[in-house]
Amino acid sequence: MAVVSSNMRLAVIFDELEKFYGRQAASWPTEPYEFLVWWHCGYPASDVTCAKGWAALTKEIGIEPETLLRANVAKLRSALKAGGMVPELRAERLKEIALRVQNEYAGDLRAGLTGPLAKVRAALKKFPNIADPGADRILLFGGIAPVAAVPSNNPHVLYRIMRGPERENYGVTYREVQQMIEVESAESFDGRTRAYLLLKVHGQSVCKRTKPKCGECPVRSECAYFARQR
Repeated sequence: MAVVSSNMRLAVIFDELEKFYGRQAASWPTEPYEFLVWWHCGYPASDVTCAKGWAALTKEIGIEPETLLRANVAKLRSALKAGGMVPELRAERLKEIALRVQNEYAGDLRAGLTGPLAKVRAALKKFPNIADPGADRILLFGGIAPVAAVPSNNPHVLYRIMRGPERENYGVTYREVQQMIEVESAESFDGRTRAYLLLKVHGQSVCKRTKPKCGECPVRSECAYFARQR
């Protein structure tokens, strides 16, 4: 019997996921500064809550650094209520982001994200609520570097498919899945954004962290986790 290499297996998995869900596209702003703002438009942060807060913020106030810095705090909080909880804290965070971008990047964050990748990642992680998963997401979707970003809420998805039940330690699971993508897929923006989006939608829809819907999974024949449940 022919042995299927890991990279061939990954290609099959992503092709099957795309057949099932269709071609995916980012539902968030991909410009680094705009993503930072969007990410703080909702809490708990999700595509739905952030989109609601973003819509209200862009309509009622605006998102440019100087606009946010001039914005009345009460009005800013009011706009952010559309995105969920703690609008007061999120308003503070947006002011902080705007001030840093204005002072440290002359209002143009993208122009300042140059140089060694480690330096750029460290700069992004200075912004509130941005850890490695968020920095990787910005680097990839912002077209800065084709890093192997992994959806922060769904690192378990590819781990389950390739190896079985995920690790108890989130950080270990995230790093190991990132290594799988780095080693077993081409280093390209198209390939890695495709992988990110398909893993994200699969984790949200079928391969949930608790009570995964394995019977509905389009890649269950390839899944090590499913094989152990039978």
